[in-house]
Amino acid sequence: MSDNAITDTLQPDGFVGIVEDWSADKQAFQVPWGKAMMWIFLLSDTFIFSCFLTSYMNVRMSTTVPWPNPSEVFALTILGNHIPLVLIAIMTFILISSSGTMAMAVNFGYRKNRKATALLMVATALFGASFVGMQAFEWTKLIVEEGVRPWGNPMGAAQFGSCFFMITGFHGLHVSAGVIYLSIITFKVNRGDYDRSNNYEAVEIAGLYWHFVDLVWVFIFAFFYLW
Repeated sequence: MSDNAITDTLQPDGFVGIVEDWSADKQAFQVPWGKAMMWIFLLSDTFIFSCFLTSYMNVRMSTTVPWPNPSEVFALTILGNHIPLVLIAIMTFILISSSGTMAMAVNFGYRKNRKATALLMVATALFGASFVGMQAFEWTKLIVEEGVRPWGNPMGAAQFGSCFFMITGFHGLHVSAGVIYLSIITFKVNRGDYDRSNNYEAVEIAGLYWHFVDLVWVFIFAFFYLW
């Protein structure tokens, strides 16, 4: 190795070396900043949902008043038949299907297939909007027809209403924000912004958020509707 090559690999000592290191924006791990920040956000959100679900389990096990039966509370009457959890099952199927379309959108994005990526993201956003619409129908039914309130309900423990509206409402807010987020990214994909930069990383970052929202719903479904 020549003297010049050795000199190039040496770093300046003292304060000058520190300034050059920090100003060079070096990374210990080759992870894009956008993806790293999304993971940090999702980690913080994981703590919040974990606190909500843990609190729900504590309330559910400690209350002395009978807890409403989810199979009866969330049942729908269709053609004269009382079907338990049918709406919740449809909502779960829609949200899980949206994870599939989102994964395909990321795949086609890295293949630089702009049209397929945009169409799949539109399908994902429509699935999400459908989920929110069904959740609005569920809330309306419970509030108007069943008389459920955050401070009480006629079917049992008063804490049921507060737990239900807090947990499902916070998740519904995430889905609504996700639909807006996906719509913005879809618009940019369709406009060709990521073709010019030759990088569809933004689609993958949006996919991370959407998969997280879907995963959280699986836990809410299991803890709130099946327990």
